[in-house]
Formats: sequence, structure tokens, C-alpha cells
Amino acid sequence: MTPQPEIIIRPHRDWWQIDWAEIFRYRDLLLIFVWRDFIAKYKQTILGPAWFVIQPILTTIVFNVIFSRVAKIPTDGLPPTLFYMAGLLTWNYFANVFSANANTFTNQAQVFSKVYFPRLIVPFSITISNLLAFSLQLATFFCFWAWFRFFTPAGDQIVLGWNVLLFPLVIVQTGIAGLGVALIFSALNAKYRDLAFLLSFITQSWMYATPVIYALSRIPENWRWLANLNPLTQPVEATKLLLLGTGTINPLDYAQSVIITLLLFAIGLSMFHRAERTFVDTV
Repeated sequence: MTPQPEIIIRPHRDWWQIDWAEIFRYRDLLLIFVWRDFIAKYKQTILGPAWFVIQPILTTIVFNVIFSRVAKIPTDGLPPTLFYMAGLLTWNYFANVFSANANTFTNQAQVFSKVYFPRLIVPFSITISNLLAFSLQLATFFCFWAWFRFFTPAGDQIVLGWNVLLFPLVIVQTGIAGLGVALIFSALNAKYRDLAFLLSFITQSWMYATPVIYALSRIPENWRWLANLNPLTQPVEATKLLLLGTGTINPLDYAQSVIITLLLFAIGLSMFHRAERTFVDTV
């Protein structure tokens, strides 16, 4: 008689160890969660996924009125509409990943306490599902880009070169940054619930600390080191440079941004992995 296979579940001895092979084995569940997250976000809404497009357009209109026409903040000679939409492309992806994952333990407590699967599947699926929304926003951006490029006098200022092929790497870094910060926040929020009330404030304040509505070139050079401590500064500037041809990018500053991003991600993984062992006692 053939012996039946046994499945042995052991706790991790060290909180910094991540079982990547186990996460890969649950890839089917990951794909199911990706589709669920994308569909459920605007389920039972009239316009559905169209809100992924409408929201950045409305935000761009508000920025045009307040920051371009009233405050008259320069946009490096670019059409304000494209300038703001390019900045929002990268920022919105980061903000969506951050805000959706920041309460992972509290939002998924009922599921986590009843069935086992690698907990990192949830934040990974949310990060990937937001790429679908990002794709819709990117398509909308290129519709506006084509109009300004071919049908307005501002078209001569808009340059799209071969370096646009590097844009996916910028988005990967943005997603890793958002996921890393979210994992840190989620681990802390599992124990200190007060942080949940600060989430929207942190997100909005972070946006104003990122060159979304202004150009990095407007910051005095002796203060740019401070701006570049923000891991989103260089990706947002890179988006404007790659898609519009204008942006303030320094290789050393970008390397620093990548290092900070990877450091945040490593810290987030460690804190999340450590918190998942005891979150049931605190959530």
C-alpha cells in the first residue's frame, strides 16, 4: 500500500527568513487575489473601472486651476496638463499600493486567523492589481500626450526618445517603494491602531513633499539633498524626463533613491514577517 504524503507545517525559527519557494507554490492564489482586488474595488459602481481614469483627470483639472493659474507654479516649460498627469502617474501608483496595503493585518484578520497561506500573498496581489489601474491611466495619459504633441504649439517641447524603454524599471521601483513602506506601516498598525487615523494625512503630506505639482529644478541646489531622501523624488522626475523629455535627474541621486527603496523594502519584509507571527494576539 502506497503511503500517503504528509504535509508538515513548521513555524519559522528566524523572523527575517522569507520562504520565497512557498510563495511561488501559491501563485494560483496570487492570481486569484489580483483579479479579486481589481474587480472588487469598484464593484457595484455605475462607472466601474472608468474611475481609474476619471480620478486622475479630475485631479489634473484641480491642479491646473490652483497651482498653474492661481499660484502660477512653473512647470519647466511643459504644458501643465501633461506635467501634472505625468507626475500623478507615478505618484498614484505608489499611493494606491501604500494605502491599500497599509492595513493588511487589520483588514484581513478574519481570513488570516482561519486559513493558512503565505501572508505576503495579499500585499503582493494588491501591488500587482494596481498595475492594471496604472495601465488604464497610462493609456489615458498617452491620449493627452498625442493631442499636445501633434495638435498644439507646445508639441515641439515634448520629446519621447528611446530611453522611454527604461520606464518599466521606474514603475517597478515605485511599486517596491510603496510595498516596502506599506509593510512597515501594516506591521506597526497591527499593534498601534492610532496609525490608521494618520494614513490619509501621511499620504497627502508625502505628495506635497514629492515633485508632483512642481519641478525638482525649482528647489535650490543646496536643499535638493533633502528632497532626494524621498525615494519617490527621482522616480517622479524620471517619469517626466522619459515621457516628456524634461526632468532633473542625477545618476548618483537616482542610485541613492534605489538604495533607499531597497532598504525600505527589506525592513518592511522583516517587520511584516515578524508581525505575522503574533498579530492574532493584538488585532
